[in-house]
Amino acid sequence: MKAILLAIAAGLCWGVGEVCARAVLHSGKFGPFSAIAIRSSVALPLIWIAYLVAARGIKSPGEQAPWGEADAKSWALLVIGSGVAAGAAAMIFFYAALSVGEISRVKPIAFALAPVTAVLLGWLVLGESMNPRKALAVGLIVAGVVLLTFSGSAGAAAGVKT
Repeated sequence: MKAILLAIAAGLCWGVGEVCARAVLHSGKFGPFSAIAIRSSVALPLIWIAYLVAARGIKSPGEQAPWGEADAKSWALLVIGSGVAAGAAAMIFFYAALSVGEISRVKPIAFALAPVTAVLLGWLVLGESMNPRKALAVGLIVAGVVLLTFSGSAGAAAGVKT
């Protein structure tokens, strides 16, 4: 239940943050790269404080392993996968999309493809379980995004008013 509550909090924070970012980006006063630079500059010190509190203050078990003991594969996955792909490239693409599109279309596409990708890669790469219920859920997520974000002939064919 703790994981679910934390995920809900993250989703609510992202929702508020991206609405604010979209409003600023469409005001013409900031571009996507300056917005990302400001977001990251504000976030980074707060993340370091949270890390220090978790590692030293509350002695979180997940933060006790010394970084020097990590192997090269772990470093590569963290730096390339999390840092470059999720931390930089995803934000660049997302903010660029927000700067030219509607949040009601951009956000569902980006934030629905993330769990779909994670479920499929978790199954194919990490060996996590895949069952009919998960497969149906992935299909429903994709169908929901299609219905929510696409207008015109695709929406009309599905009986959706745009």
